[in-house]
Formats: sequence, structure tokens, C-alpha cells
Amino acid sequence: MVRDRVVLSGSAVPVTRTAAIRSVAVHSGENKAAQGPRIRRRDRHGRGVRGRLVPPGVPLYRTRSQQFDDMVLDAVARLESRWEAELTGVEFAVQEVPEADELVDDSSPLPLARTVPGSQEPADPGRPADPARIVVYRRPLMARTENDAELSDLVFDVIVEEFAEFLGLDPDSVDPGYRGGLD
Repeated sequence: MVRDRVVLSGSAVPVTRTAAIRSVAVHSGENKAAQGPRIRRRDRHGRGVRGRLVPPGVPLYRTRSQQFDDMVLDAVARLESRWEAELTGVEFAVQEVPEADELVDDSSPLPLARTVPGSQEPADPGRPADPARIVVYRRPLMARTENDAELSDLVFDVIVEEFAEFLGLDPDSVDPGYRGGLD
């Protein structure tokens, strides 16, 4: 049993509680007297139940970062049909913002992505070679667009640019539909 002190009208009275407090609405009157106490479905401000309004498995259930990850995967899938062999040696990652050491000075624009070269031959035979990695920054890309369609197009263009740089090619040769990043 939990013993607490509750102040009622200025006097301290010891109270004993054995169960958790439930929010109950009690109705008085002839019609409601036969029914037991009813559990409240709204809080004191008249708001409904808190929590997720969308059931799991529905596209709206996904967070913004998960939706962004899906956009990156869709962009890679668009390149995969043409560059499957070259994409096997590349990993794609999503990071919120660039690291502080990547931001050299305030005069250069905020990077949207970067390419991390991998190691071709491992020095230690027990450890495999590290693949190249293209890191896409979510927040700078989201700040430059107004809706999901623009964001999806920008993500695709940034991935094409970074992949073209990795291959040493022109972005137009990597994808003929390349529009040139930011318009």
C-alpha cells in the first residue's frame, strides 16, 4: 500500500491508495443510475485520445526520414537497370546534416552529398575491402524544396551527380534525364 498525504481544505489527512487512479465520469440521474461508471474517452480539454491516428502498414505511418530513405532507394533503383555492375561496389547512406569538419568556411554552400572512396585492396586479409559510399544529407535537401515531388527529383539529381563523379563521367551520360540539380 502506498501512503500519501493529501491536502483537503487546508488540513492534512492521511490517505491510503491500493489501486491506480482511473479517469471515470460518473453520471447521476434516473436513466444513468443503473449503469456503472464510464471510462472517459477525452481529456479535460475536450481532446481525443492521444497517439497514432494511422494504423501500421499505411504509407502515412512512415516518418519523414523513412520517406526520405525510400526516395534515395527509388533513385538508386532508377540507375540500377543501366549501371548494375558499377553500383555493386557502392553503398548509399543518408545522414541528417554534414559533419562539422566538412564545413570548412561560411563562403562555400552547404553540401548536399559527398562521396567517400572505398579501399580497393585490404591491408588485412581477414577484413574485407571497404566499398565506396555516397552519403546524402537529408536536411539540406529538404530545405531546398517545397514538396515531395521536388524533393524526389532533387534527390535523384544529387545521386546522379555523385555517382557520375565517382565514375569520372558527365552526369548526362549517367542518366539522360538528368536536369542539372537545382533549377
